[in-house]
Amino acid sequence: MGEFFDAQEGGPLRLELRSIDGRDFTLLRQIGFRSDHYAECFVVPADLRRFMTDLASVPALFTWLVPKSGDFLPAAVLHDALVRPGAFLGPDTDRDGQPFARPEADRIFREAMIGLGTGRVRAWLMWSAVSMSTMWHSGKAWTRAVLIGLLGTVTVLGVLATLDFFNVIDLVPWMGGQDTPWWQKLLGGAVGAVVIPAVLGASWGRLWRAGVITGVALAFLLHVTVVLALLVGAYRVVERIVSGPANHEGVRVEDKARAEQRVRLDRVPADEE
Repeated sequence: MGEFFDAQEGGPLRLELRSIDGRDFTLLRQIGFRSDHYAECFVVPADLRRFMTDLASVPALFTWLVPKSGDFLPAAVLHDALVRPGAFLGPDTDRDGQPFARPEADRIFREAMIGLGTGRVRAWLMWSAVSMSTMWHSGKAWTRAVLIGLLGTVTVLGVLATLDFFNVIDLVPWMGGQDTPWWQKLLGGAVGAVVIPAVLGASWGRLWRAGVITGVALAFLLHVTVVLALLVGAYRVVERIVSGPANHEGVRVEDKARAEQRVRLDRVPADEE
């Protein structure tokens, strides 16, 4: 599964970070990773002065499932460097002899997480998440189409299956009819939530495993996600009313401006003395 080490002294891993603004961080020393699939080690970052990381980029909606920090943190830093050309030292080609690219960085991310002791289910979920980002950033129309197609199809079918379960409609074949017992409908829905995403996941080609995992996870977590989205949305509306508008990073600009102004005013007497 590979292991991390201190790239500067060769001993155990020492992950030393310095916060820039509470969101982005710089590394104070390089870290290394030995992969079971490469003879050469990976060292990140290539340049300590230029590298910044936001650690694990997890939407607030899913932090209950995948936290922003944990035992996988070194793997997240490693991945941030591997997806940026020139940000790491190490192999130029992947395990298949092809130029090192983002999908391989995602695989190493998964390998590194498991080596750190991250649960395999969580590691594969996080790998699937970064694989979706890789597919989107590929810029290829077909790749983006199959990504959106799977997510959209599973979401729509999940909504229809839910309405069918409560006998609002009678359109989903695997849910049975109006007279089908609730437990049979529940069982049919569960089977559909596994089989259909598994079939659709094949459209992702070499990333079919990520497609299956993403589709099944979305199917089973759809209702939880909708509830959490409504709660988060309600919170943000209330927060905006109480605290004022925020910038794209969620910082309350009015409060920050007032705080900075107070600091400047407090410094004036000292400067005059």
